Amino acid sequence: MARGSITNVSRVTAKLDDLSRDARRQVSQSVFKGAQRIANRAAHLIKDGAVSGAGHVPSAPGQPPNADTHFLDRSIHVVQVGELAAEVRVTAGYAAALEYGTSKMAARPFMTPAVRQEQDAAAIDFLEGLAKARGLR
Repeated sequence: MARGSITNVSRVTAKLDDLSRDARRQVSQSVFKGAQRIANRAAHLIKDGAVSGAGHVPSAPGQPPNADTHFLDRSIHVVQVGELAAEVRVTAGYAAALEYGTSKMAARPFMTPAVRQEQDAAAIDFLEGLAKARGLR
């Protein structure tokens, strides 16, 4: 699936190594907040304008999938995978086929646009958490 990352990781990691336990917890929370922001956007892209049941209209190729049963959007969640790392996971078995397409179906991406739309805000969440942890805010 789509991935977001921080550039200059070695410099950031060196700064984080100097933080106290409480400060690292604050930064960890800001990382989780940024990932949650992306997860929320992905779910919103799926639900936005969707009609369930008899009136359901499948999405056009290249557009995020339109929710019908809401299984896909409800399968998006954030997992803290390390002290300073979080992942947005989608557990619906067909999520990758929608995101990337198949030989028989064009892609209907929802994670890649969510990352693109929220990466700057997630980076700001991280930097604000780091500033707060270092006593700068």
